[in-house]
This record gives sequence, structure tokens and C-alpha cells, in this order.
Amino acid sequence: MHMRSVLMAAMLVGAAAPLGASEATFEAIKVEAGAALFSAECRRCHAPEATDASYGPPLAGVVGRRAGGMPDFAYSEVLAGSGIVWTPAALRVWMADNDGFMPGTRMRHVGIEDPTVQDFILAYLMSLGGGDSAE
Repeated sequence: MHMRSVLMAAMLVGAAAPLGASEATFEAIKVEAGAALFSAECRRCHAPEATDASYGPPLAGVVGRRAGGMPDFAYSEVLAGSGIVWTPAALRVWMADNDGFMPGTRMRHVGIEDPTVQDFILAYLMSLGGGDSAE
């Protein structure tokens, strides 16, 4: 994650939130920042929707979905047999260090360790359907 992306997302959240803004406004700003970060960090391999071409599985509905559970995608045996569900907590660990979390998967990426960036990306993923914000 480039520090410039993190700073830009943080500025979006801070600058776009007027004094006294509602929780819904803050959530909308987080989703917008998360969409920008998703485009910069995740979109090169993952599409949001199944109708869009991507190397990895689409991520709409990923929150609350069983790992390896997207029909018609060839997951690694390790991921498909893991038995985990993509909760916000599991997705945070995955974003930070998927190789450490689940050695033997095919996904390779630079870790997203900043919890604020994770918050934004999770807000965006949750806006795509599936799950809720509870960890």
C-alpha cells in the first residue's frame, strides 16, 4: 500500500464529513474511500461483480461467504478445504498476510496492514452485499 493512497483516503474521509454529519454519511464516505483503495489494491485481480472479468473470484457477497465457496471458480485445495467463513475479522487477517494466514493458497499480494485502510476496504466490500459490520 502506498502511503499516498492511505493519505488520500484519510483526507477524503476527513474533508468530506461536515461537522455534525450522521453515521450514514460517515459510512458512505468510508465506502467511497474503500472503493478507491479497492481499485488501487485489489481490482487488478478481483472484480466486484461476477459479470466483470477478473483473475480471482469476484468479491460481491464475500462477507459471510464460505471461503472457496464461489461457484465455478477453481480455488486451491487449501482454501476450498479450510472451512472458514469470510467474516470481517478473517478478511482483515487475510488482507494483512494471506500467506501467513493460509499457506498454500494461490493468491499473492502485498499485505495491507494498516487497520484504517482495512476498514475502508471492508466498508466497500460490505456495501457489495453479504454480511454485516459485526466482527
